[in-house]
Amino acid sequence: MTDQKEAVSNEPFEYCGVNHVALVCRDMAETVAFYDGLLGMKLVRTLDLPNGRGQHFFFDCGNGDTVAFFWFPNAPAAAPGIASMHPDYLTRGTQTAHASMNHLAISIPLEKFDEYAERLQARGLKLRILNHDDGPQHSSPVVTPNTWIRSMYFEDPNGIHMELAALTRPYAPADVRHAPVDAKGQRVPLKGKSLEPAV
Repeated sequence: MTDQKEAVSNEPFEYCGVNHVALVCRDMAETVAFYDGLLGMKLVRTLDLPNGRGQHFFFDCGNGDTVAFFWFPNAPAAAPGIASMHPDYLTRGTQTAHASMNHLAISIPLEKFDEYAERLQARGLKLRILNHDDGPQHSSPVVTPNTWIRSMYFEDPNGIHMELAALTRPYAPADVRHAPVDAKGQRVPLKGKSLEPAV
């Protein structure tokens, strides 16, 4: 009989992207109007949950991936600053609780970034645009040679912080340069990596 440990493959898992992210909305009709109507993410699947437990809808965000929403008839109200980012994050910061969803970022083509921002603003959506870079502030209002990703941020009708993001270049080995910290804030070395000292 073959030993069970020998039968388990050591081959790496093959990942194909995020299948879906499941969020909770306060109003499914309003959510459909925002995601399918304003953002143009086609509604591709709808479910009425058994025994009146609510609904589960899926929106296409590209490459076969979806953003999904539950609607529950008796769900608790939103908890900004705990389960999601506070609306006044510029003053209060972007910190949220463990196991919360801080924000949801969807990839868009770099060459369409400015066009999409203009189109969404013309539809009345308030955007905050940042160009994230390797400088000391980590972002700039303009694109620089150090910009690695361009982001536009906004809120959906449920208070969920959304991001449409476009990479300006592929990730490279030099992009992994910081050791992670543990729950006490102590740095823990990454196996097989020589990293820059903490600053």
